[in-house]
Amino acid sequence: MSSLALPLLFATVLWFFATGFVLWLDRLPSRTWPASLVGATIASGFAMGGVIATAPMTGSAGAYAAFACALVLWGWHELSFLMGFVTGPNREACPPGAAGWRRFRLAAATLIHHEVAMFLTVLLMAAVTWKQPNQTATLTFMLLFVMRLSAKFNIFAGVPHLSTAMMPDHMRYLASYFRIRPARLFFAFSLTGISVLAAWLGNAALSAEGGLATCYALAFALVVLAFIEHGFLVVPWQDTSLFRWAMGGAEGNRISQPTLAAAGHLPEAATIRQSKTLAAVDRARQ
Repeated sequence: MSSLALPLLFATVLWFFATGFVLWLDRLPSRTWPASLVGATIASGFAMGGVIATAPMTGSAGAYAAFACALVLWGWHELSFLMGFVTGPNREACPPGAAGWRRFRLAAATLIHHEVAMFLTVLLMAAVTWKQPNQTATLTFMLLFVMRLSAKFNIFAGVPHLSTAMMPDHMRYLASYFRIRPARLFFAFSLTGISVLAAWLGNAALSAEGGLATCYALAFALVVLAFIEHGFLVVPWQDTSLFRWAMGGAEGNRISQPTLAAAGHLPEAATIRQSKTLAAVDRARQ
């Protein structure tokens, strides 16, 4: 088990501060966002170069470096989404009464460009590391992509507890596509799948050697973090308190049943109007 300790600590600390740094940049005045994204783009270029350079490496150092490069690339996507540069064609709150396929289509349109961009990044990373011994970067980014998709689908389907504290004002319209209700069967399947994957990766890390063991251990750490992230969707504790240092002490805004419309999953009309107003004000500032 000691072979898992260092990768678990490394992955957790790096993920924690990388997430906090993205949130801190997003809380800066909107006039700083273009410069932040340009800086992040330059960093991502170096990170992709790092992915290519570390792909032939077989030692643990190469795995750690590739993992860090993948997080830089992931940070670019998160930053571009939170700042509103890469989202989707729909930037409006969910219309009252929208349900079924229409609601799903509208929700998907709020972030489809973001999802496609991440998927293309997965394909690019797989291409540049094809048949190379160090697959840490590709595995890391792919796991981040899949685990985040799982969380998004569960939020769309409905979970008991949600917080919008990490959501910038101009993105509050996304909350109109959330559902607050007891977790669906899909949530149980998600946690089961994540648990099985974590167990497999942990066993693989203990069975392998050298850089491959480190690769699996880092992946195991990410899946454990994803399990915890999913857990926060069903417990009345806010994970946003962990990042208050990066958000200027902002308090979490928890979505609760009293704020839902009679349909059971839509915010009240006032909340929808407020989301639109905040989005319009932010666009005007930019």
